[in-house]
Amino acid sequence: MKAIVLTKYGQSDVLQLKEVEKPTPKDNEVLVKVHAASVNDWDWCLMRGTPFYIRLLCGFLKPKIQILGAEIAGRVEVVGGNVTKFQPGDAVYGDVSECGFGGFAEYVCVPENALAMKPDSMTFVEAAAIPHAAMLAVQGLYDQGQIQPGQKLLINGAGGGVGTLGVQIAKSMGVVEITGVDSSSKLDMMRSIGCVQTIDYTQKDFTQNKQCYDLILDTKTNRSIFKYMGVLSPHGKYVTVGGSTPQLFQALFLGAIIGLFSKKRVCLVNLKPNKDLDYMNELFSSGKVKPMIDGPYQLSEVPEAIQYFGEGKHKGKVVITLEHNKET
Repeated sequence: MKAIVLTKYGQSDVLQLKEVEKPTPKDNEVLVKVHAASVNDWDWCLMRGTPFYIRLLCGFLKPKIQILGAEIAGRVEVVGGNVTKFQPGDAVYGDVSECGFGGFAEYVCVPENALAMKPDSMTFVEAAAIPHAAMLAVQGLYDQGQIQPGQKLLINGAGGGVGTLGVQIAKSMGVVEITGVDSSSKLDMMRSIGCVQTIDYTQKDFTQNKQCYDLILDTKTNRSIFKYMGVLSPHGKYVTVGGSTPQLFQALFLGAIIGLFSKKRVCLVNLKPNKDLDYMNELFSSGKVKPMIDGPYQLSEVPEAIQYFGEGKHKGKVVITLEHNKET
């Protein structure tokens, strides 16, 4: 089968399209014929071997994970002997980051508990855009943020994968006052999906505004935690789903201290992959959420797509489609 293979850390030119052996599912796994996959932070970090903790987790001198791709959508081709949830022909999707990655290939073996059934109304390209980003958004807004109708929400990075889904999920919960922060090229798209106010971060620093927010969902985490506290309402919550490693550590260690001296709360999302995919199926089927797609790109274009993602220019999710996918 064809796959994009990573044999050493570096820039996008270290990724190569190669012929590799087609995998065979274990008893608890299914073999999925991949129709679409999407790019996320894992791919950008694993390709380069940075931040440093990536090498501690995934190989110090060379990567243990050779086929990237954490979000997949496709059809079950073969089921293992102990699989009860799926059968050949089922259309499925999920986040496979906790079971070895492998999405940037024609086939991947996945434990059955890492997948959900794809609704008939959802294309494979749309399905590939949902699992990782939507779980971060749902668990950030709902589990950690405990968002309520009538609150004022700001999403930093509202034009990316997590942000665009987060805006729509919040809107479906009855949140009207949504402010999105991103680059100028994404502002029109952000307004079209529910942002009532948009801020171009290259022109204006939202932490210098007089406006306060009940919840800040941060996909970038690129400022001091104290700057965020300045625009958080007295009982507000700041929730981060990822970003700059030093700033994440600052939020982790100083958040508890901030909570001792104020009613403001600092929360980090500890992602539970695929936990809320049934909920996302409901939102999608009812027309309340539609992933924003950048692409789709071909499998051979994965190196360029990951580089593009890392530069932060993409709108929504960067999605890869495979040549055998006729159901985009």
